[in-house]
Amino acid sequence: MRALLSTAPGGPETLVLDELPDPMAGAGQVVVAVKACAINYPDVLIIEDKYQFKPQRPFAPGGEIAGVVDSVGDGVTEWQVGDRVIGMVGHGGLVEKVVVEAAKLYKLPDGRSFAEGAALLLTYATTIHALLDRGHLKQGHTMLVLGAAGGVGLAAIELGKAFGARVVAAVSSDEKAAAAKQAGADDTILYARAPFDRDQSKALAEQFKSAGGKAGYDVIYDPVGGDYAEPAVRSIGWEGRYLVVGFPAGIPKLPLNLTLLKSCDVCGVFWGAFAARDPRANAAHIDHLFRLWAEGKIAPRVTETFAFEDGGHAIAKMAARAAIGKLVVNVAA
Repeated sequence: MRALLSTAPGGPETLVLDELPDPMAGAGQVVVAVKACAINYPDVLIIEDKYQFKPQRPFAPGGEIAGVVDSVGDGVTEWQVGDRVIGMVGHGGLVEKVVVEAAKLYKLPDGRSFAEGAALLLTYATTIHALLDRGHLKQGHTMLVLGAAGGVGLAAIELGKAFGARVVAAVSSDEKAAAAKQAGADDTILYARAPFDRDQSKALAEQFKSAGGKAGYDVIYDPVGGDYAEPAVRSIGWEGRYLVVGFPAGIPKLPLNLTLLKSCDVCGVFWGAFAARDPRANAAHIDHLFRLWAEGKIAPRVTETFAFEDGGHAIAKMAARAAIGKLVVNVAA
């Protein structure tokens, strides 16, 4: 089978399309013939050895896949050859066939494309865990979403609206603001590209505060980090929750006096660890997502697809923070 492999630490240009032996399903496992693989920011980091997990090389990036069951291992009764499925693999998705634990697969609903299916789990499961378990988002709350036109940003807008919040989307361009509005954002903020000096940081904080209203934000969803974090926290409301989701703009350092003055919480969001530690709660969240998807309240926005051999281009676009919505690699027809 073909696989897009990382053979040495580096950027997307270091990836090599090569041949590997077809995998075999062990007990409790399924081999999935991959049709589509979504690209996410961890794929940028993992090939540079900057992610929290460092797989042994050679390995394929790509954490979420959609495809067709190719074979099943001993003891697997819930899946049959030919079933359409989606699943999270952490890494290893940019291959023609991949082994997945049977319990970690979900049925791709009829009428949904493989590209849509590949784009669902990571962004929406991360976000529903963030908003409900860590942010305690409720009807009538006000939420600020940074990086709101990316995959997790658009998921946060949609889920925030589904849960009855007022959502303010912060983005870096008019095109991204339009995407955020289309996803349901009540208001948008255009911010400049970091780094910021002290005056620029204060000005951004005032932008956030103006859009958030006098009471400030109940929840701030931050998948960006960097110099955007402190202005965001300055706009948080009393006992608000600042959700730490990711750091494509760099790992921020916050003045902790702000948390005292606002009596607010800084909450880490690590969906992968949550799913491993509490699989039952995670499964309930994913069931909830499928219901919202069926009701039309959420919909993965696949804005660009790439041929298998061009998978590195998708990762490069993600690294440049140029993506709107989800980027998907079509591994097979």
